[in-house]
Amino acid sequence: MRPVGIDLFAGAGGLSLGFEQAGFDIVAAVEIDPIHCAVHEYNFPTCKTVCADISKLSGDELRVDAGLGDREIDVVFGGAPCQGFSMIGKRALDDPRNSLVGHFARIVFELQPKYFVFENVKGLTVGAHKRFLQEVMAEFEANGYTVEHDYKVLNAAEYGVPQDRRRLFLLGARRGRKPPVYPAPITRLPNVKKKLPPAPSVEDAIGDLPKLKKLDKLFTQDALRAALGRPSKYAALLRGIERATDDYSYPRMYDATTLSGCLRTRHTALSEKRFRETRSGETEPVSRFLRLDPRGVSNTLRAGTNSDKGAFTSPRPIHPHEPRCITNREAARLHSYPDWFRLHVTKWHGFRQIGNSVPPLLAKAVAAQLIKALGVKPEQPKKSLKLGDSTLLTYDVTAAARKFGVREDINGRRLKSVREG
Repeated sequence: MRPVGIDLFAGAGGLSLGFEQAGFDIVAAVEIDPIHCAVHEYNFPTCKTVCADISKLSGDELRVDAGLGDREIDVVFGGAPCQGFSMIGKRALDDPRNSLVGHFARIVFELQPKYFVFENVKGLTVGAHKRFLQEVMAEFEANGYTVEHDYKVLNAAEYGVPQDRRRLFLLGARRGRKPPVYPAPITRLPNVKKKLPPAPSVEDAIGDLPKLKKLDKLFTQDALRAALGRPSKYAALLRGIERATDDYSYPRMYDATTLSGCLRTRHTALSEKRFRETRSGETEPVSRFLRLDPRGVSNTLRAGTNSDKGAFTSPRPIHPHEPRCITNREAARLHSYPDWFRLHVTKWHGFRQIGNSVPPLLAKAVAAQLIKALGVKPEQPKKSLKLGDSTLLTYDVTAAARKFGVREDINGRRLKSVREG
């Protein structure tokens, strides 16, 4: 029987997929944004997607939602947002802006999993922010968990991902259980001298994808039927042509001849000229967009802001060979999402789902260490999964909220309508 995990603050499912690839069954995923919930439900059809404000959710309710009965939970994981840091003499965990971290801890204490993984920004490890992290660790230790004090910031580029992306991982074990260890790097950044193979390059990630210059229909449609080029080893894995021996995820049934996430961005002729004149690895001076170096790795892909903060799109890199920003599918390749994994059909929501997520291969590396600590031999699944209803990928906020029975403003007050295109 495969060990089970619960994903809190799940987004579209980067952590969910990585833990599944390591050998876990993800039985429940909690997410407040109904757009993200719809996409998660599409890609993880056997997981219970719970669209809820975690502050109003109990561990017992989550156990019922997941259909777990009295079964022990092996791991709870997630990346709770945290924004505020208290003045001297006050606990940072008491700052209401950090309440979601407190609720992450509360759910862990109520569910009593064997392990937890807390993922967050690397900024928590430096300066005054470090005090907040120490408070978090003390809270877990006061409630029966052993925490690895030699915490690590892991770079996705060191775990087979063509992206320089650094995230903090805090690992904890229920007292009396074998503590997990951090995964050793398996790849390196191109400019780092280590006895490791380099991370896959941008060209490895997207070089087999079709050129889009003359495909004007992709200004209005998300998917494309086109012949793909010869893949690198990395691209072959994401296309499903090859399968890694340590990939224990459920194969998905999907149409491999159709490539999703290909909606293009319409640029002005002047912007295209500036993009064309920008050298690989350099930043275009007006837009401040980086032009990807085909021989290097991508910079960190970031999400835009939520609708209550103006619905701004984060800067997207410029394609290494074409005078345009990358598509969501190209971003997904740079993030280590397989081609069967689909995102919301709009550019804004889709890119936000990538930028907010942990690259699956990085999550897999961490999760594999928990599998070892559990003493479990991972099992290859005996079945393939049919993906969900593709309508889930097209919902606007109103439709998604209606589907999950939540208010439209559950994820923040909508100050204006979002242009979902």
